[in-house]
Amino acid sequence: MYRILILLIVIGTYLFPQTSHPDYTWSNYKKLLKRVKTPVFPSKIFVVSDFGAKPDGATDCSDAINNAIKKCNASGGGKVLIPAGKYLSGPITLLSNVNLEIAEGAVVSFIAEPAKYLPQVLTRFEGMELYNYSPLIYAYKQKNIALTGKGILDGSGSNDNWWSWCGKPVYGWKTGKPNQKAARGRLVEMVEKNTPAKERVFGQGDYLRPNFIQPYLCKNILIDGVTLKNSPMWFINPVLCSNITVSNVTIEGLGPNNDGCDPESSKDILIENCFFNTGDDCIAIKSGRNNDGRRINVPSENIIIRNCTMKEGHGGVVMGSEISGGVRNVFAEDCTMDSPNLERAIRFKTNSVRGGAIENIHVRNITVGEVSDAVLKVDFYYEEGDAGKFPPSMKNVSLQNVTSKKSPYAIWIKAYPHSPVTGLKLTNCSFNGVAKGTVLENVTKPCFNAVTINGKTVINE
Repeated sequence: MYRILILLIVIGTYLFPQTSHPDYTWSNYKKLLKRVKTPVFPSKIFVVSDFGAKPDGATDCSDAINNAIKKCNASGGGKVLIPAGKYLSGPITLLSNVNLEIAEGAVVSFIAEPAKYLPQVLTRFEGMELYNYSPLIYAYKQKNIALTGKGILDGSGSNDNWWSWCGKPVYGWKTGKPNQKAARGRLVEMVEKNTPAKERVFGQGDYLRPNFIQPYLCKNILIDGVTLKNSPMWFINPVLCSNITVSNVTIEGLGPNNDGCDPESSKDILIENCFFNTGDDCIAIKSGRNNDGRRINVPSENIIIRNCTMKEGHGGVVMGSEISGGVRNVFAEDCTMDSPNLERAIRFKTNSVRGGAIENIHVRNITVGEVSDAVLKVDFYYEEGDAGKFPPSMKNVSLQNVTSKKSPYAIWIKAYPHSPVTGLKLTNCSFNGVAKGTVLENVTKPCFNAVTINGKTVINE
């Protein structure tokens, strides 16, 4: 009988495996930090000028840069150096054990000719898998890669090229001109039908913009020191990656969907000492959209954000909206957010079409000057609203030592009656200059401890 019981347990474990993960808190999040380790590279240096690159701002240096990377990789790894000067380039593909350093005084401008970014590669557009234009800097299934230095990488996005593809007049689109709408709709339909990714082939004539930097299925990634400008779409978008450090990076781009740093279905991430001035969310944590997020089913998790400055943007630290695979264990601390053109400080956005489990999100020591909407915003009615079969869930969100000087709302939360927010806790927070107060819809027993709005203490219900 005992042997039969053991056999049944073994069979049950095999058929119904139990997935578990640690729930990190501030008391033990340093364990999480130890998981993130920067890659180390051999001392060999490969200078792109030795491969034909010319710092004249007119010569296409794509082949020279990529050939230097290939040689470095084949030689066991090291540094590929782009010295001071002005360089023109098409797509760059990073390979294992290569640190691409953009030296101080170097400016690499990317050619705004879509045909340069073909043939298509496996990528994501708004959280949906497809074959599309190569990102400006791409890596696929590589290990130990870096992009470093004090130079500038300019994506050349403007109203005269990539940006107008979004279909909005404010970004240069004109009535009668093509845009991304038809292709985006076709991709959404393919995702809904679970069309295999290899059959989702887009490119010339589809107007789906590439992201700037996208490692895909990579491990051990470092992006440090560089300045990034004017991306066609999202700036930094690691997908299905692990062990990522983004530090001392300046990101400036006010174009459409110019998100700053969007980890997607990735884990063990440190984002620190960065400056964001963006046309969309500064940092937006994602995990795939709709059926793709649920099919691949990889959450973003174990993420630390600290000592960052957010200026313009739709949100400072954001979860969503492509969050169907879920997000957990996010820590944000010691950040400054301030601009009349920054809409929210901490933002969560999803709906019952996208779904997603959001849990264990901890924020502390955030200084907010002015935002144009709310300091904390949770929106389960984003875009499609409650129109699907996958209600999101949200639990264990804490804010501690958050202060603000001016905003229409301190807290704005709208969840569903059938899926309320639980475990919301605010401690030692002071919201001043609040014009409209607070909205709390379907929040179960929120806990407010030493929280004031316009000097008045918030009392727990």
